[in-house]
Amino acid sequence: MKDAYKILTLDQWQNASENGFVITELDKKDGFIHLSTSKQLAASLSFYFKDHDEVVLLKLSGKDFKDEIVFEEPVPAKKRISAFPHLYSKLDVNRASKVWHLKRGAFILPEEILLEIENE
Repeated sequence: MKDAYKILTLDQWQNASENGFVITELDKKDGFIHLSTSKQLAASLSFYFKDHDEVVLLKLSGKDFKDEIVFEEPVPAKKRISAFPHLYSKLDVNRASKVWHLKRGAFILPEEILLEIENE
């Protein structure tokens, strides 16, 4: 099982820190926790968090989430074609093996390079 990562805005992290669980509006709407692999992180950050100067990144160790994470094709399948990790249970913040605060860097890779990296 690969490690998986959850990206949160600062507000989402604040809420998770206060109530102990990661709960985002998108995750509630879709019925699972959206995660990314290490190869998918750069594109996920670029596509979905481009308006944020800082985010929080949680690492979920594959050995700790063995059978809980399911890899599924993106819906709708547009540009992103690799299977994404999804968690169909609550995500307790204490189960994250690492937590990083990431600040926006100076360089943004072009979309076609991000997609190439992800699909290798």
